[in-house]
Amino acid sequence: MTDSKSSASHPAVGFLGLGDQGLPMATAIAEAGFELHVWARRTASLERLGDAPHIAQPSPETLAAATDIVSLCVATDDDVLTLTKQMLPSLRPGTVLINHGTGTPGNAQRLTELLANRGVDVLDAPVSGGRTAAEERRLTTLVGGSEDALRRVEPVLRSFATNIVHLGGSGAGQLAKLFNNALLMMNQASIADTLELAVSAGADAVRLVEALKLGSANSAALGLFNTMITVDTVEHLSEVQAIDMAIFDQALRETGADPTETTARGLSGASRLRQVTDQLNPHERSQ
Repeated sequence: MTDSKSSASHPAVGFLGLGDQGLPMATAIAEAGFELHVWARRTASLERLGDAPHIAQPSPETLAAATDIVSLCVATDDDVLTLTKQMLPSLRPGTVLINHGTGTPGNAQRLTELLANRGVDVLDAPVSGGRTAAEERRLTTLVGGSEDALRRVEPVLRSFATNIVHLGGSGAGQLAKLFNNALLMMNQASIADTLELAVSAGADAVRLVEALKLGSANSAALGLFNTMITVDTVEHLSEVQAIDMAIFDQALRETGADPTETTARGLSGASRLRQVTDQLNPHERSQ
């Protein structure tokens, strides 16, 4: 599948979803030398690409028709399905559709079935690391789907990801991402428990955390406080994490597993982000 603008080594890439994480990912793709096609509902979203070379498309359909790889980084499974169905008549055989958003393994499998008859491969490839890692081009990408499709798109993924892990067939990437999110939030619950007890025992939360980061108690979850999780971002991140745990709970129940205890613990970590952030920013809290 080649034309005058793309080849197997330099595919044309379509990107939909220029949000907090999608924008730096799309920018990285363009700056790596791939022909980037973008579509957004709002012109302001396209303007945020700045000087990154790109071709603005008037619709998802024209984007699909012009590209070899279509990447989606949108909020929900419903958004993914809606956009995919809209693009369906325009997707060419040999195209690879990549879903970078967090969703259920069941939806990944539905997408794969939906596009199989058109000769379009589907990868679920959610990313971990947040906006900072996206900007620094060191995301971790967790992939489900065929190895052949992954080989074809790997150079594009390498533009923004340090780690690319193939977990198995359709849905395996989403399942891994959901457990990644759940474990992060359970770790946050343990941090909240620890600081609550420490403060009641008379410890200084700020100094204690500084010390814990130097020892064996350090963790990625602990390091996110006052870096990615700040007084300005905590409310939004708490809401996003609660949504992620709801997706986790739904996905696990669809497999027949019982995630009740894990979901409750994860939600505890998500809901107590503000508590921990306030403890680590006493001067902000008092203003």
